[in-house]
Amino acid sequence: MTATRVDADPIRRLPKAVLHDHLDGGLRPATVVELAAEVGHTLPTTDPDELAAWYFEAANSGDLVRYIATFEHTLAVMQTREGLLRTAEEYVLDLAADGVVYGEVRYAPELNTNGELTMAEVVETVQEGLAAGMAKAAAAGTPVRVGTLLCGMRMFDRVREAADLAVAFRDAGVVGFDIAGAEDGFPAADHRDAFEHLRRESVPFTIHAGEAHGLPSIHQAVQVCGAQRLGHGVRITEDIVDGKLGRLAGWVRDHRIALEMCPTSNLQTGAATSIAEHPITALKDLGFRVTLNTDNRLVSGTTMTREMSLLVEEAGWTVEDLRTVTVNALKSAFIPFDERTALIEDVVLPGYAL
Repeated sequence: MTATRVDADPIRRLPKAVLHDHLDGGLRPATVVELAAEVGHTLPTTDPDELAAWYFEAANSGDLVRYIATFEHTLAVMQTREGLLRTAEEYVLDLAADGVVYGEVRYAPELNTNGELTMAEVVETVQEGLAAGMAKAAAAGTPVRVGTLLCGMRMFDRVREAADLAVAFRDAGVVGFDIAGAEDGFPAADHRDAFEHLRRESVPFTIHAGEAHGLPSIHQAVQVCGAQRLGHGVRITEDIVDGKLGRLAGWVRDHRIALEMCPTSNLQTGAATSIAEHPITALKDLGFRVTLNTDNRLVSGTTMTREMSLLVEEAGWTVEDLRTVTVNALKSAFIPFDERTALIEDVVLPGYAL
């Protein structure tokens, strides 16, 4: 097949799939300003454009811990039913406007309980907001399917509680589970009981690994905990020398364990040095199941269209490459096989027949 170059302008119209995107990292700046005023939270600035710039600059420090600290302000406006309903609905509408046809949104319910909501009420409210967004998107002719991943925060003690909620809401919009938070010093294996419970209940899960911590975190996520996907996973390259895969890298590739790669975010946290040299391209060429993601759209000042455009402009990607990572994402989505297949065959492949 002859590689087809694609200009940036049509990229927004291409069907996209995103697996790694945090709800509390993707709010609209204007929404943060308005909700902060309602709850009395002080922001760095009340100008939406300036706030968007502040987020991007603060997150551009090259430090994962500081990157995570930028969430203080978004979480502050997501402690009420009204705030959660609005942010969840807008999340879906923003994906639809970006050409996303399938998305998985993740968040940690325990971080939204500083008001009067319980963790279960948080999940119910977010699902209500997502459903409203999907209904509006469908009515506007831009349908998007959004599933939810519940996160446990690996440095706290409510991971099992979050896993229990993932099981309880498995048939009510929650499609899987994740653990998030600072990787270094908080190994995934500390939460094996939660992962064993999820496996017993047939709930799939991904694990943040191989970003701030190296191969040991990937080994634990895959071989000890049994993750079906890896959040980021960029440091799997440490097990590849001159194109030769080590045992762990070979296992990840050969068992089709999806890598949820987020180029702009990785640049901000120091896990990669440039888009042109980001591991996503080399790993794609080596046959890994790489997927392309935004991670945190507000914090990283990005969209799926922007991530794709950067790879086209700076890494020489073609339309076939964009199609590959989109199909990869749907193959590894935490929804039933027939639904994944229908999205690939009926929506994605026709959409890439440029």
